[in-house]
Amino acid sequence: MDFIRELLLKVDRGERTFETASDDVASALGISSEGLPSHEEAEKLQQHIHLLERAGFLEVEFRSAGGYVQIRDLTYEGYDLLDSIRDPDVWKETKSRASQIGGWTVDIIKELAKSYLKQKAQQLGFG
Repeated sequence: MDFIRELLLKVDRGERTFETASDDVASALGISSEGLPSHEEAEKLQQHIHLLERAGFLEVEFRSAGGYVQIRDLTYEGYDLLDSIRDPDVWKETKSRASQIGGWTVDIIKELAKSYLKQKAQQLGFG
C-alpha cells in the first residue's frame, strides 16, 4: 500500500511517464541500463499501474512495448483515495489500524482513513 500511495502522489505531483523497461532487458539489447529499474521493480510498477487502472483510479494514456507507461491523470476515485491518505499522519494511523485488522484492501484502507479523518474533525468540533 505504501507503493500505491507513493505512485498516486507522484501522478498528482505531475509525474506522468513511468519507465517500465528493466535493466536486464537493456543488457540483453546491448544498451545502457543506467537509471533503469531492476526486473523486479519494473514488474511491480507495471502490475500496480495496471491494477490501479482496472480499479478505476488511474487513466492510462499509452503503454509502450519498449518500456514506459504514460498516465493521463488520476480519476475522481483516484483523487478521492489519495485525498483520504495524503496526509502522512493520517496515513501512519491508517496503516496502524489496518495492521490491527490484518488486511490491506484498497476499500478497507480508504474507509479506515475516512473514519480517522471524521474522528479528527469531530475532535475539532466539526460535525
